[in-house]
Amino acid sequence: MSEERWDVRGKRCLVTGGTSGIGEATAAGLLRAGAEVTLVVRSRVKAEATRESLQKKTGNAAIEIVLCDFASFASIRRATAEILDRYPRIDVLVNNAGIVNLKREETRDGIEATFGVNHLGYFLFTRQLLERLRESAPSRIVNVASHAHKFSKIDFDDLQAEKNWGSMAAYGRSKGCNILFTRELARLLDGSGVTANALHPGGVSTGLGSNNQGLLASLIQPIAMLFMKSAAKGARTSIYLATSDEVSGKSGGYFANCREASSSPQTQDDALARRLWAISEELCALEATATSA
Repeated sequence: MSEERWDVRGKRCLVTGGTSGIGEATAAGLLRAGAEVTLVVRSRVKAEATRESLQKKTGNAAIEIVLCDFASFASIRRATAEILDRYPRIDVLVNNAGIVNLKREETRDGIEATFGVNHLGYFLFTRQLLERLRESAPSRIVNVASHAHKFSKIDFDDLQAEKNWGSMAAYGRSKGCNILFTRELARLLDGSGVTANALHPGGVSTGLGSNNQGLLASLIQPIAMLFMKSAAKGARTSIYLATSDEVSGKSGGYFANCREASSSPQTQDDALARRLWAISEELCALEATATSA
């Protein structure tokens, strides 16, 4: 890894789910630090409005848009192909896009949606860009997880919750998968100059869960927001991991409030991290990764 101090000025940073909440606030922080930001999002209309807002807030017009629906493997592959064609370097990848569902749904590929979007979305998007990230080293991968993982054990015999589904249990499991994914990713990238860290943003008042419809969803979300912190505060740890020289060379960690934190014992199990990686490759129809970096 380079001896130079880490500085994101002029660096290409990708932020998934960047049109609201933590993603938008993360993009704003990166732009203020002088980065060139690409918002990877579902809606062109929302993205254009966010780009205009971010330009006004930050004074940095270096904002581009790539459309991607993380509930579709085909869309992820199209988006990553576009990114590879457009950018000779990728310096920072912030995996932030996520959902909370109030009922069990499936993606276009027949995957339980919370697991599919929140974990396999991170996994496939990162895997498709991994070689470019290696070529761009030193570079960073930042995965937004959650302390919610501590309340839901990952059941490898029911990863898609076909036998036992609950909204927050499914969400917590997907966030535990984010941490296991980060752990194995860091192991495979050891010595490459690419780091991977996960984080807990805190209970944040964002659009997460706004994908749900109906009376229950409309009642729960406004009440929950009263007890949560702002998106700007929730984005601080994402921005810290993407921009701070303090974490140069640090990989495989789990952070909260810009400090290293403890995740659940299950998410610290290297054998489970490798098992989840192999299952994820199979579900995404990817060639198996060599076991060494």
